[in-house]
Amino acid sequence: MKQARRWLLLAAALTLLAQPAYAQKKKPKGGTKGAAPTQEGAPAPAGAAPAGAAPVPVDADAEPAPAGAPPPAGADTGAAGAGAAEPGGAAEGGMDVCQITPDAPQCQAAKEFNLAVEAQKPIHAEIYAVQQQYVIKSGRFELQPYFEITLNDQFVSHDAPGLALNYYITQVLAVGLNGNWYQGLNADSDFNFQNRREARIAAPLNEYQASGDLNFTYVPMYGKFAGFGDFIFHYDAYIDGGVGFIRTRPIPVIDPDNRKFDWNTLINFDVGIGLRIFFNRWLAAVFEIRDLIFFDKIERLTIANGTGSNSATSPSTWYDPDTHFTNDVQMQIGLALFLPTSFEYRLPK
Repeated sequence: MKQARRWLLLAAALTLLAQPAYAQKKKPKGGTKGAAPTQEGAPAPAGAAPAGAAPVPVDADAEPAPAGAPPPAGADTGAAGAGAAEPGGAAEGGMDVCQITPDAPQCQAAKEFNLAVEAQKPIHAEIYAVQQQYVIKSGRFELQPYFEITLNDQFVSHDAPGLALNYYITQVLAVGLNGNWYQGLNADSDFNFQNRREARIAAPLNEYQASGDLNFTYVPMYGKFAGFGDFIFHYDAYIDGGVGFIRTRPIPVIDPDNRKFDWNTLINFDVGIGLRIFFNRWLAAVFEIRDLIFFDKIERLTIANGTGSNSATSPSTWYDPDTHFTNDVQMQIGLALFLPTSFEYRLPK
């Protein structure tokens, strides 16, 4: 009976000896190396379990391990290294990546640059909203069928179909030809009819047969806009100008019984401004305003009453002795087809 009591007292004593290990505080991160302090602030006794580790059974007959000896087999040492990260960006409980792979780019950059200093430097970044143009025009032909109507002549209209062919030397500069065919589409306006009937005043009128020009085109701007929901339209605006010819003749109004005019070929200059809206990389709608400038010959307002070269039937008496500065302002609506239909960027996107 007494021997049983002794064994119970020995078991109770062993249980009390293990209690300080459970009462230790958790070791703070970044603390000094060494044993964690006990609850009273004193170093933990040798053999005590680390903070946060599972309790290790205590063998009464086992001798305490010497200082600095490795932990016994099976002991959990992962918590002991927690929070003791080495310099160089190593994770908690892990090794510095530069110790494993010293040739890594971040390790080499850390040797050459002071990251703290580099982070304080101002950044002057250039951000481009449009990195590349939607359509490359350089080295391509533009075939442009269109129809034009006259905007500034109140007495007669000069509507005509036309065709232009341009070759783009660069992305913004092109040279080309264009031509219009007016014959058969010249028509008196209602205003001219009312003016002659009510005011008894006849205004000299001219009709056009054809015109052609050598033009140079410059594209100073391009951009994009949204339409029809999420669809993105790309556009560019251009200016053009050139020199060419135009064939005109007066419409006999003053003396239609005797006067029959022939076509006159005149030199003209033209300037214009246009807008292209692209549907894809080779097809676009074109809107252009162009002014044809030339000195025209008009019908004489008086009828000669002499004989010979001064008679009413002499062509020398049909024309006004002075030429008249003329502006034929046209609005053109058409399509632009770029050939070839495909292209490649010189630089990758």
